[in-house]
Amino acid sequence: MKRLTATVLLVTLSSFTVFGHGDGSHDAQQQDITVKTTKISGNVYMLQGRGGNIGAIVGQQGILIIDDDYKVVGEKLRAALKDLGSVTPKFIVNTHWHGDHTEGNEMFGKDSIIISHDNVRKRLMQTNTVFGQAVPPLASIGWPMLTYAESITIHFDDEDIRAEHYPNGHTDGDSVIFFAKANVVHMGDDFFAGRFPFVDLDSGGSVQGMINNVTALIAKIPADAKIIPGHGPLCTLDDLKIYQQTLTDTAKIVQDAMKKKKTLDEIKKAGLPEKYKEFGSGFIKTDAWIETVYKSYSKK
Repeated sequence: MKRLTATVLLVTLSSFTVFGHGDGSHDAQQQDITVKTTKISGNVYMLQGRGGNIGAIVGQQGILIIDDDYKVVGEKLRAALKDLGSVTPKFIVNTHWHGDHTEGNEMFGKDSIIISHDNVRKRLMQTNTVFGQAVPPLASIGWPMLTYAESITIHFDDEDIRAEHYPNGHTDGDSVIFFAKANVVHMGDDFFAGRFPFVDLDSGGSVQGMINNVTALIAKIPADAKIIPGHGPLCTLDDLKIYQQTLTDTAKIVQDAMKKKKTLDEIKKAGLPEKYKEFGSGFIKTDAWIETVYKSYSKK
């Protein structure tokens, strides 16, 4: 897992601006943004800007993308998509509601068909709370037009792209996207590559739900598939297995301490074994992960 570098792009940003819908205050930093494009398999690509990883498939029917980063990244994302063939995606699939994956909806919504799980549309239309701060609704132009309860398949440029809902992991509206023929899977934020994840308890997320979802996906994803995480570098199934084992083991450590009536402060002070140190070097530090686990299992 050491090959996974600290490329989780959330690290340098504040909690609120990472997951909320921005007010344009980052526009002055537009010149500092770059969008990196990586070809994965066939005509499937991964694009990395400032927020969540974007998946893209390019062909004669145009471009379909998975997530669309912050609004401030929009022009740079347009330029990257133009290099692939079109500045306007025909379809956009949102993996969940957070602004680092959906703010671009406001830029592309006029010309693109946006698709998501039912709960993503609901949350984009309402005020939500992240880290104790209110996040206003997304502008209506960015609301998904097509929604689904369990799954949807988009037949696009000779590829079957299937979005499947995995409940109550990162949020209550998470979807994982399968590019069947290209053998590529976009995990959204159920997978933070090599780092502890953000589990949005206020948006219906849960640690056990995330563990359950990742475990189910490991049994389903082909051994040779390429995996796009919500944040971090392109991964393999082995990387996902390490991530799943880490979540399972560290959650058990906290739960065992809770069974012994340890307080949250006591558990934080004890910390986690040294082998998990690198996982706590991203946006979610070790103390924050311990607190998330503690609060998540305290809800039961």
